[in-house]
Order: sequence, then structure tokens, then C-alpha cells
Amino acid sequence: MGSRRKARESILQMLFQHEFVKGSIQSTILLYWKNNPASNDIRIFANELVVDISACIDDLDNIIMESSTNWKMSRMAAVDRNILRLAVYEMKFREDIPVNVSINEAVEIAKRFGTSESSAFVNGILDNIAKRNS
Repeated sequence: MGSRRKARESILQMLFQHEFVKGSIQSTILLYWKNNPASNDIRIFANELVVDISACIDDLDNIIMESSTNWKMSRMAAVDRNILRLAVYEMKFREDIPVNVSINEAVEIAKRFGTSESSAFVNGILDNIAKRNS
């Protein structure tokens, strides 16, 4: 597994933890790395993205809602919701990451951490977002 995939999986876990534990994003990051050691390159990439995602989570949620018919954010599985936030952030704000890479990574992470339907659900919403913005 590549270091960016591992970083993305760490981001998902931190976002998930932060959603349910609350507190500052910095305390979430510190607690996560205390229990999940990783190389410096993984930590740097993950920390940067998780801070940026948490700062614009309402905007990301609005983008997701615009492309998800019949699904409110509160009805989405927490894992799926946070995978979508990560992928949409990359698609919107990281020009160094191609859109198709963000989508593929999100689908693969959904297969690992989500339900049997998660990868198709995530792929469908991200594909809608990509089409709206092309």
C-alpha cells in the first residue's frame, strides 16, 4: 500500500473520530498518531488534509448534498460521509491530485472500511460531482 493511501485511511479515521468525539481537530490528530504510529511523510500529508477538511466541512457537505439525490448527510453512513468529504476536498482544492485518482482512492477505501454497498454509493456521488464540475 502506498503512503498516500495509508495517509487517506488515516484521514478517514481521524475525521470519523473527530465527528463523534468532538473537541479540537488538533487533539484528535495527537490522539490518533499516539495510537497509530506512521512515517513522517504519511503524517505530514494526513495532518495537512485533515486540518483543511475540518475547516471547510460545511462547504464540502453542501457540495455532497447537491449531488446526492434522496440522501441527507445525517442518513449516510459515517464512514461513507467522511470518505466523501475527503474525496470532495481533494477534487475541489488539490490541483496536484487528479480527480480520477481521488475517486479511485475513495472507492478503494470504501471497499475496505465501508459496507458492501459503500463503494458503489461513494462512486456514484463522486461521479456526479465530477460531471457537474467538468
